[in-house]
Amino acid sequence: MYLCQVCGYRAVKWLGRCPGCGGWDTLVEEPEGSRRSRGGGGRRASLLRLAEVERAEFRRYSSGIGEFDRVLGGGLVPASLVLIGGDPGIGKSTLLLQAAGEYLRGGLRVVYLAGEESPAQVRLRAERVAVPGDLELAAETDLAAVLETLGENPPQVLIVDSIQTVYLPDLSSAPGSVSQVREAAARLLRWAKEKGTAVFVVGHVTKEGALAGPRVLEHLVDVVLYFEGDRSGPYRILRAVKNRFGPVDEIGVFEMGERGLSPVANPSAFFLSGGGGAVFPALEGTRPLLVEIQALVVKSYLAAPRRTCVGFDPWRLSMLLAILEKHLGISFYDRDVFLNVAGGLKIREPAADLAVCAALLASRLEKTLPPETVFCGEVGLSGEVRRVMGLSVRLKEAARLGFRRAVVPSGTSPEPGLPDLVTLSRVEALLEDLS
Repeated sequence: MYLCQVCGYRAVKWLGRCPGCGGWDTLVEEPEGSRRSRGGGGRRASLLRLAEVERAEFRRYSSGIGEFDRVLGGGLVPASLVLIGGDPGIGKSTLLLQAAGEYLRGGLRVVYLAGEESPAQVRLRAERVAVPGDLELAAETDLAAVLETLGENPPQVLIVDSIQTVYLPDLSSAPGSVSQVREAAARLLRWAKEKGTAVFVVGHVTKEGALAGPRVLEHLVDVVLYFEGDRSGPYRILRAVKNRFGPVDEIGVFEMGERGLSPVANPSAFFLSGGGGAVFPALEGTRPLLVEIQALVVKSYLAAPRRTCVGFDPWRLSMLLAILEKHLGISFYDRDVFLNVAGGLKIREPAADLAVCAALLASRLEKTLPPETVFCGEVGLSGEVRRVMGLSVRLKEAARLGFRRAVVPSGTSPEPGLPDLVTLSRVEALLEDLS
């Protein structure tokens, strides 16, 4: 069989271009025998009624790092497989070493499988983040040998750094290939369920920001975490995009220092830069955060004006510009537009539409946004302002940080202790709130 190293497409003969993903020269030959269907010699599967299944009672392992436990859903679940991805140098290994130190202090046995670094390099970094010396280290890339050794006395926590460097000797493909990554992850998943060990797996990301290897890797594991942030800055964001044991889209905010990563106690204060942009009460998982959305609209001297976004969907920005031009009669076709979410956070929810529109109008008309005001609402194609989820929680966070006004969709009921409401049914009413 020939297997695509990008998407996992299978073909019976070599092809120059993969029909699955369109990539050139990505198909690699692999033994077909390892993929033949196994009949099992007539073995039958056993069926159980749901009422007959014993209720599993487990205790989550606490890492002692509040932001890390929050993203995991309250702690690490035994017999789970957790995948952590992120750019090179963002702090994945540092965070896991710190968590390993806390698990050790809690009485757990932890094994660190280092496939990318030598034992001396791991010790140097471990001493910097104050990891106890009883951490067990395996500088090995043969995953089968490591699992065979640990099978006699499995630890409570196993850290594999990284999944692209380990390999299974019964596969002929190179480490990091699609087949090796998929089979290694599947082997770790089965081993974790059988031994009751919680396994952390570090994954590399591609230039596009996706986890390297087949997409099935994210479907196999129990939890998928992404480490985000600017390597030149001190702050990092850990985001859960899949969690079978807790809420998704939960985030944890960390600050990188000389002694490793430390949790940020008040993330909302960090994301507010005081630059005069529109303040938006975001909801990341169950956590409300206040972020500042900054816009710069200037005259363009190019045939095709630039549309540049940092932390926001560029296609949604184009849609909002078209809505403003259609319903407010304000031209943007001859303007360069730059949009930035301060602090490095990526906003994915449509509830930020109203704040983006307010920032764009303030810059385009050279107006000043009202002080101590937050903006929250979705803007439809016909110019209507639509209601969003969790508005009460968002406004409570705004009130806690001293914001007194909130521009929100019409139909929102005022509550005691929350900011004063300015309700809008149409996006055109935003002009009345600019001075």
